[in-house]
Amino acid sequence: MAKGKTFIISGPSGVGKGTIVKALMQTRPNTFLSVSATTREPRKGEEDGVHYHFIDVERFRSLIEQDAFLEYAEYVGNFYGTPKKYVDEAMERGEDVILEIDVQGATQVSAKRPDAVTIFVVPPSWEVLEQRLRDRGTDSEEKLQKRLVRAKVELQAASSYSYMVINDTVEEAVREVNAIMLAEHCRPGERLSLLSE
Repeated sequence: MAKGKTFIISGPSGVGKGTIVKALMQTRPNTFLSVSATTREPRKGEEDGVHYHFIDVERFRSLIEQDAFLEYAEYVGNFYGTPKKYVDEAMERGEDVILEIDVQGATQVSAKRPDAVTIFVVPPSWEVLEQRLRDRGTDSEEKLQKRLVRAKVELQAASSYSYMVINDTVEEAVREVNAIMLAEHCRPGERLSLLSE
């Protein structure tokens, strides 16, 4: 049985990464969506192990010391990180793993796992991205402007990724990500290693 691969999906806030990943998970049964660990308190309706692995700061710091995260960061006073354990277990089972993480996290994971496949999702235009953020209706104008500034910085990192997917429609974006995942499993190294087993 072939080992699974790690696929990193990044992109600016409002580009629709979560929607693409959700739709992708419905079309790819042998795929594992990595769940991050966090020290923040659960929000209403959030379940431990489903939305996040909720742990306290002391435990999180202990896991950092044990090098138990593929990536981690502190954001607005809380820690967030991707536990290695669940990713490695899924890959050993032959499942592909999807990490929906930001550019900083992707850089950390790529340094530890150079074979991770990186996919950057971009909007069809800057105007579309701004409109999508406005349509959410969740941010004040000040917060929305901060998201747009951050998006400009993140978009500059797109050229360092293996692939770029334009999210014009979710269906087309999911088709493209599926095609990338299939193509990555068709590399000669992958196929030849199976023949030698």
